[in-house]
Amino acid sequence: MTRWAMAVDLRRCVGCQTCTASCKHANATPPGVQWRRVLDIEVGEYPDVQRAFVPVGCNHCEEPPCLPVCPTGATYKRPDGIVGIDYDACIGCAYCAVACPYQARYKTDLLSFAYGGKAMPNEAARGDDREQRRAVATKCTFCVDRIDAGLAAGQTPGVHPEATPACVNSCNDDALAFGDVEDPQSNVSHLLAHNQHFRMHEELGTGPGIFYLWDRKTP
Repeated sequence: MTRWAMAVDLRRCVGCQTCTASCKHANATPPGVQWRRVLDIEVGEYPDVQRAFVPVGCNHCEEPPCLPVCPTGATYKRPDGIVGIDYDACIGCAYCAVACPYQARYKTDLLSFAYGGKAMPNEAARGDDREQRRAVATKCTFCVDRIDAGLAAGQTPGVHPEATPACVNSCNDDALAFGDVEDPQSNVSHLLAHNQHFRMHEELGTGPGIFYLWDRKTP
């Protein structure tokens, strides 16, 4: 069965925030809402100090802690692993935001635009969606609309740009990859097979769908 997942190569990410900007443009999220963020982390002690840039967002967990706390069933999980939100069913209680250990959920009560009262073209183009996303929980969707449209057109997410999340397409250094982790021939599966990796807060039993690569596997 298909399980969409993302691989992040921490050796390649330079913290340019292009993924953050492309996500915001593609989804027309309001000011202060970033479905894709990049953490800037310093490790070590002077003079041996290093920086690490860590892209984060919704992990589309195998066992999403946001799902059981939702009182209306607005949060759901698809068979392909994508965790979504039914805006019509969401009552804006934000229980899911409290339950999420990845701080990946947002609730926006008022309609606002990047440059004040006038909507930019991308914000205006998604006007209907923005109206639906007021006073409800929102988060990264893995650009599910692109995935579904691509699959319907016979394309492969992670291979064909039209069917791939916007953040992956925009990455300047190929630090982000997307694909079916259950398919041993997918690009994500190949990366996991040849690199040491971890998942954020994996000890919580959530089964995150974002894998972080940090070194080559030794033969």
